[in-house]
Amino acid sequence: MSRLSRALLYLVLAIILLSGSFPVGESAIGVNWGTISFHRLKPSTVVDLLKENKIKRVKLFDADQGALAALMGSGIEVMIGISNEMLSALSSSTDASDLWVRQNVSRYVVKGGADIRYVAVGNEPFLTSYSGQFQSFVVPALLNLQQSLVKANLAGYVKLVVPCNADAYESSLPSQGAFRPELTQIMTQLVSFLNSNGSPFVVNIYPFLSLYGNSDFPQDYAFFEGSTHPVTDGSNVYYNAFDGNFDTLVAALNKLGYGQMPIVIGEVGWPTDGAIGANLTAARVFNQGLINHVLSNKGTPLRPGVPPMDIYLFGLLDEGAKSVLPGNFERHWGIFSFDGQAKYALNLGLGNRLLKNAKNVEYLPSRWCVADPIKDLTNVANHLRIACSAADCTTLNYGGSCNEIGAKGNISYAFNSFYQLHMQNAQSCDFDGLGMVTFLDPSVGDCRFPVGVNDHKSSLAFRSCHRWTTIWTSILGGMWFSLML
Repeated sequence: MSRLSRALLYLVLAIILLSGSFPVGESAIGVNWGTISFHRLKPSTVVDLLKENKIKRVKLFDADQGALAALMGSGIEVMIGISNEMLSALSSSTDASDLWVRQNVSRYVVKGGADIRYVAVGNEPFLTSYSGQFQSFVVPALLNLQQSLVKANLAGYVKLVVPCNADAYESSLPSQGAFRPELTQIMTQLVSFLNSNGSPFVVNIYPFLSLYGNSDFPQDYAFFEGSTHPVTDGSNVYYNAFDGNFDTLVAALNKLGYGQMPIVIGEVGWPTDGAIGANLTAARVFNQGLINHVLSNKGTPLRPGVPPMDIYLFGLLDEGAKSVLPGNFERHWGIFSFDGQAKYALNLGLGNRLLKNAKNVEYLPSRWCVADPIKDLTNVANHLRIACSAADCTTLNYGGSCNEIGAKGNISYAFNSFYQLHMQNAQSCDFDGLGMVTFLDPSVGDCRFPVGVNDHKSSLAFRSCHRWTTIWTSILGGMWFSLML
C-alpha cells in the first residue's frame, strides 16, 4: 500500500470515528446457561442442545468446569462469569487474578478448546439492593484481571465486561438518562476502561419486572406489538419498554462522553410460571417480538439502524433451585424446561423455524409419588413444609400453572417434587404412610408433574441450594401452606 493510500485510509477511519458512526452488523442471539437446578442435564447434552438449535453464543454465570469442558471444540463463543463475592480478593491481589485466569481461561483457550470471548466481572454489582458493598472492588478487579490477561497473552482476544442492572441509570424520559449520582465517578472509570480495551457495555433489561413491580405499568408497553400508551420524548416516540430503557442507557453513556459505545444485552426474557402474567403465551409473544425487533436492524430512536451488538436470552433452561426471594417466577425463565424440552414455539432467527428438544435425556423411571387417596390427610401440613422447603413447589402459588388443581392435587405435587429430588428413593415417598407411588401420570392440563433426570450432580445442586429454599420457607411461614390447602 502506498503512503497516499495509507493516508487516505487513516483519513476515512478518522472521519468515521469523529462522525460517531456505528459499524453496522447483524445482532447475534445467545442464551444464558444457568445451572442452579435440582435436576441438571449433563453438560454434553446441553451443548448438543445449543448446537442443534444453532446457538453460537452462550453466557455462563461462573467458570463451571463441566460446562467449559463440554464446550471445548464446539465453536460456540462463551462468556464466563465471576461472582460478586470474588471481587474483593481479585481487586486486592494480582496473584489471585493470575491464578483465576490460569485456572479458568488459559487452560481452556487452546487449540480445540473453549472459545472464551468475554469474562463478566461480577453480576450486577451496582444493584441498589447491595447498598454499595461490591462497588469499590469492581474497577480494581478489572485492572488486575486485565494485567493477568496481558501476562497470559490473551488480552487481545478475551475482553472484560461488567454486566449492569438497568437500575444503574434513571430518568423520566430516555433522552434525559443519567447514571445514578453515586455511580457517576465509578461509571466514568468503568466505561473509560471498556472503551480503552475494546469491550462493550453489558446491561440486563427486564420489562417483565417493570410490569410485575408496578400495577400502573401499561401491559402492552412491555411487549413489541405496539402500545396505546407510548412515551413521547421530544420528536421521538417509544412504543415499547425495551427501546425506552435501551435509549436511557445510550443517553447516560453520552453524558459521560461515550455515546457511541457498543451495547450488549446480557439478560432479557420473560418467565412462564410463578406469577400473574408469567405464562407460556406471554413468554412466546415477548421473546419472539424481541428477536424479530432486534434482527430487523431497526435500532432505536437514539441509535437508528443500530440494534444491540448481541443479546443473551434469559434463560436457556429452568432453574428449579434458584432463590425465590424476588418472586416464584425466578425458577421459570427458561425457553426450555429443566429437561431440555421446548416450552413453546420460538424462531431464534438462526436457521431453524422452531426450537428443537434435547436428545438422549436420561430420565428416571416413569413413576410419581402422590397422596394416598384412602388416607386421612388432616395432619399433612408438616410433611408439606418439609417437601417444599427442599423441592420446588412454586407452580402451586397464586398465578402458577398448578394453582387450581385442588388441595389433594397440591399435596401430590409437593410429594412428587420431593420424591423426584431424591431420585425416586422409596423412603422419600413415605410421608408417614400418606404417600404412594403410581405409574399413572398425575399431570392435569397445563400442570405438569415432572419426572427427574438421572444426573449424579443433582444431589450436589440440592445441597448447595437447600439453605436458600429453607430461608424462603421460614420467611413465608404459614402463608405458603394456607395457599396450598
